[in-house]
Amino acid sequence: MQIENEVAVSDFRMETRSWLEANCPKSMCKSIKDPFDLYWGGRNAKFNSEDQKIWYERMLEKCWIVPYWEIQYGGGGLTPEENNILTQEMTRLGCRKPLYSFGIAMLGPALLKFATEEQKLHYLPEIVEGKIWWCQGYSEPNAGSDLASLQTKAIDKGDYYEVTGSKVWTSYADKSDWIFCLVRTNFEATKHNGISFMLIDMTSEGVSTRPIKLISGKSPFCETFFDTVKVPKANLIGSLNEGWTIAKYLLTHERQMIGGIGETDTRKNVHEVALENLAIQNGKIADSILRTEITHFETDEEIFDLTIQRITDEAKTGNNSGALSSFFKLYGTELNVTRQELLIAVNGSDGLIWEENEKSDGDLARKFCRSKGNTIEGGTSEVQLNIISKLILGLPTK
Repeated sequence: MQIENEVAVSDFRMETRSWLEANCPKSMCKSIKDPFDLYWGGRNAKFNSEDQKIWYERMLEKCWIVPYWEIQYGGGGLTPEENNILTQEMTRLGCRKPLYSFGIAMLGPALLKFATEEQKLHYLPEIVEGKIWWCQGYSEPNAGSDLASLQTKAIDKGDYYEVTGSKVWTSYADKSDWIFCLVRTNFEATKHNGISFMLIDMTSEGVSTRPIKLISGKSPFCETFFDTVKVPKANLIGSLNEGWTIAKYLLTHERQMIGGIGETDTRKNVHEVALENLAIQNGKIADSILRTEITHFETDEEIFDLTIQRITDEAKTGNNSGALSSFFKLYGTELNVTRQELLIAVNGSDGLIWEENEKSDGDLARKFCRSKGNTIEGGTSEVQLNIISKLILGLPTK
């Protein structure tokens, strides 16, 4: 039985590899220079190129936009092992994701676990088909790391909820169609117990956004305002006043996504870049200090990758904790800061170029600045350390 399974796995890998090589346009294997180089979908979606359109349509037809979701929800029904093979083969070729969506990475898993069957059948296929560009309404001006202190309120008006308040650091809110949002529906309960999770159409009367500029010169972030916005009761996900449970579950997926940013956003590893840009002596990087720093980094990177693989395997047997996403987020983002610092160091003065020219696309310095933000969004590194100490290591809180 084991031999038959190994043969089936090998056959699936070869079939997947052949299909990807035959169907992924070469331009869809090039490095991504800007978030808008990706296809986000949405009501007003436009493809940047014919190749991008071809790649998306072929993957959609193959049911590999979200290959691990069940078929009735628009997925491909792949097993975890098959999905892992597909991911490995796409990474090997450098294939871009055909659709980049917070609906896939964050909202979808929450809907699968907490939504009614009617809600799943309505929203999940729309996510797969890229019909809606989703954004996330969590943080508020006075509720960041202490998210449960949020004050955006939803008042029961009989046939609908009336939402008033504001959110901040809402990625791509000015371009999104819908927002999945945390609101306070009970001001008498303790702060964690009076929160609900609902979906809001961004074209609703009373919704407005304002962009936020960052030091990197580029920013996806916005402030989002709700001025007595009417939200149908059918848009409530899960039970009233029990949104904190959904919020925590969704955050585990967001933190894993953020923690993996550096792993998926770099075409060449640090050592390869160093060999291209630094003096080499006796087959080694001549600068001994920088050589040592790169070696330490690559050792940490390999340990991180192996740990992720181990935890993923343990999760298949049900032996997993949602708190482990805090480990992914903490270590992955701090590792990415080190990665960006080293990439600037091995590129010398070219690594500091801010604007695009014949020597540089100005991306290294911007990525370095942006990497600092990764350690804050989704819960700061300090917050993740508290979660790890309490829920993973079992250390006393006082």
